[in-house]
Amino acid sequence: MEKFFPVINMEKLHGEERKQAMELLHDACENWGFFELLNHGISHELMDEMERLTKEHYKKCREKKFKEQVSKALENGLKSEVTNMDWESTFFVRHLPVSNMSEIPDMDDEYRKVTKEFAMELEKLAERLLDLLCENLGLEKGHLKNVFSGSKGPTFGTKVSNYPPCPQPELIKGLRAHTDAGGIILLFQDDRVSGLQLLKDGQWIDVPPMRHSIVVNIGDQLEVCKFHSIFLSLCIKRIQCEYSSMQVITNGKYKSVLHRVVACSDGNRMSIASFYNPGSDAVIYPAPSLVEIEAEKQAEVYPRFVFEDYMKLYVVQKFQAKGPRFEAMKAMETVNAHLIPTS
Repeated sequence: MEKFFPVINMEKLHGEERKQAMELLHDACENWGFFELLNHGISHELMDEMERLTKEHYKKCREKKFKEQVSKALENGLKSEVTNMDWESTFFVRHLPVSNMSEIPDMDDEYRKVTKEFAMELEKLAERLLDLLCENLGLEKGHLKNVFSGSKGPTFGTKVSNYPPCPQPELIKGLRAHTDAGGIILLFQDDRVSGLQLLKDGQWIDVPPMRHSIVVNIGDQLEVCKFHSIFLSLCIKRIQCEYSSMQVITNGKYKSVLHRVVACSDGNRMSIASFYNPGSDAVIYPAPSLVEIEAEKQAEVYPRFVFEDYMKLYVVQKFQAKGPRFEAMKAMETVNAHLIPTS
């Protein structure tokens, strides 16, 4: 049976079709972990500028370096599937709680300015989405934003990637399959070159590239719990961290799903993924009201843990199943229960 990827027109949230749009959003979070937004409020002119400058920046500053880095892998040709590297050129920009944009040497003033403006729009969109999720989950408005905030506010950053043409795409992935560790992820992807796929019902499904859309996916933490404040600013060179918290907060009602980027032989795919995550000092556990809804006196499906502890495990297990990560957090919870506040 053909599966239709969920696309949500946010204009419908303001009219007579609001109920249907909210139901589509709920179904997408519950059964897909991914959805695509149209008419999201970010100007097309700003998106076009961000795309132009990102592609120019890659050509000018990163393409040569990428070719040099992969040349050794290609010297004798790829003879078998590569499982320990990705076919991508990437860098990470941190916006919150403190920006590191001025520390990135090869970004010119125009690119910095547009990136900052684009990030501010995405931050507003992320917070608007969190309130829509609260509404669908029966949580008080502002709940998710508050629990993401931590002592210094949420963590918010952008991973800027390019996936250049690959001579042997059948032997290497653009990005290996993984779930995202944090909260809610907003992606501005290339509308000409596809490659992003998610796993649903045992099948890899393409996330359709659409002009001026924003693709959203759910992170691990929203699957599990409720946040109390943890600040994170880990900057990993090899694996530019992607964080996921939604799965935890919702006690598994909304789930993060495996996704990957397939390499392609033609075209250079642009990907600008922004991660709105809890602060690193946040304590994460299922929202009590959602546990009660599922079943009276039911034990929490997910453990209580500090987000920073989860990230330390995630950076070394990103491309492995998420289940053992939650089990490790559960074991840590048992040992450290007296150290973590519950209110």
